[in-house]
Amino acid sequence: MDNARAAELLLRIGLAFVFIYAAISALVLPDAWIGFYPEFVRGIIPDQVLLYSHSFAEIILAFWLLSGWKTFWAAGLSAVWLFGIILGTLGIFLVTFRDVAIFFSALALALLSKESRV
Repeated sequence: MDNARAAELLLRIGLAFVFIYAAISALVLPDAWIGFYPEFVRGIIPDQVLLYSHSFAEIILAFWLLSGWKTFWAAGLSAVWLFGIILGTLGIFLVTFRDVAIFFSALALALLSKESRV
């Protein structure tokens, strides 16, 4: 395995871990996570539905990343997902600053996976 493929694998595992961890934690400790959602989103659907649907989508995205299938698209969706999280939580940058690094990891994975297909 060359370095680019190894880096791609490590980024896929790291991003998947972040999504799985957040999803499981939100399901186990919903009161600790619901405050991270912007108020305008929380007013549209009930909090429990919001948490469950968001967690379910994150788990699907994590397994997609782990599968290695169409990695460019999985990484691109991850970057968009994280960018939305960053925009939605700018007011609590004390926590959100980590999402910026994860966002750039998703972009790096997209670039690496695009390169490996050429």
